Amino acid sequence: MDHVADGAGVSPSRRLAVSRRAAVLEAVLQRGTVRVSDLATELDVTPVTVRRDISDLADQGLVRRVHGGATRPDENDFAAAPRTDRALTNRVIGMLVPSLDFYWPGVARGAEEEAKSLGMRFTLRGSVYDAQDERDDVARLLDVGASGLLLAPTMRGPGGDAIREWLSTATLPVVLTERTAVVGASNRAIESVVTDHTFGAQMAVHHLASLGHTRVGIVLAGASPHADQIRQGWRTACLDLGLAAGATEFDLPDKRSPGFGAAIEDAIQSIQDTETTALLVHSDPEAIKLVQRAEERGISVPGQLSVVSYDDEVAGLSTPTLSAIRPPRRTIGRTAVNLLAARLADPGRPVHQVTVSPTLYVRESSGPPASS
Repeated sequence: MDHVADGAGVSPSRRLAVSRRAAVLEAVLQRGTVRVSDLATELDVTPVTVRRDISDLADQGLVRRVHGGATRPDENDFAAAPRTDRALTNRVIGMLVPSLDFYWPGVARGAEEEAKSLGMRFTLRGSVYDAQDERDDVARLLDVGASGLLLAPTMRGPGGDAIREWLSTATLPVVLTERTAVVGASNRAIESVVTDHTFGAQMAVHHLASLGHTRVGIVLAGASPHADQIRQGWRTACLDLGLAAGATEFDLPDKRSPGFGAAIEDAIQSIQDTETTALLVHSDPEAIKLVQRAEERGISVPGQLSVVSYDDEVAGLSTPTLSAIRPPRRTIGRTAVNLLAARLADPGRPVHQVTVSPTLYVRESSGPPASS
């Protein structure tokens, strides 16, 4: 059974931003209106706690407070477009994601659901993390009459420079999903909605440290655009908590590459050599493979090695089930559509950049170190 952690060990000002606030925001976006009493029961907290979370979200403009609960923001609020604006009906939202497997389907489903609720049409294209392919897909979205775009483009290298140049001259609204950018000579910000991956990694480390682990390592899918943020969060948390230096820090190649299996073996050897007892692994396929090979080599999970995965696409289906950080994928998609629709309804509104916290789910793969 999953246990949703509340960010224990994180500073009090950040603790509220972890799972409850993300759950409240998701409920508002999905249902339109929520009651404090219902959320208190669902989240197993007091009504006072829910009211405080709603107040914090309302201060950011993400929800609107009403008597006894909260609703989506209205057209003058932070993230939402008018729910009945006829000018939006049948307008086309085009979305381009860098992959149609893992992670992005959840974002796309959230975007599609929100577009439908607004009476807008939704069209999706998937790329392959290739800048030229992405430019071709953007052109096709424009050809089908997209009024605005949700993009998750390649931001590194020459491809990133090219997309920034295009964004600086784009004549239709664009919202970046899980990406941020500033463009042009004036460093103009592009509207965006992102997960706080740095904080997600900090949550994982704090959870493992709270169990008694002092040597907490990290294994990353090195090619992931989120790897740097996750690494930063891991390093910050280890430093803040005074954890022992020298734990495993390992970057894996693409899981489809011929060298992936050998790299997993090298990572496990590093874990043994550094006496690492707990690990944050990005992402689920890498975590599952590492746990399987570790147990085949006589390392029990969580007895000798605790593991927290980052992504939670299939972490709960493995044996043992993996504790995991889950980014709010559907919320990212829904919020991106709301930002875009609000921009279409009011082209002169200020640029908004929204950050949403992930959630920690505690399962079988994390426990106290063997010596505890």
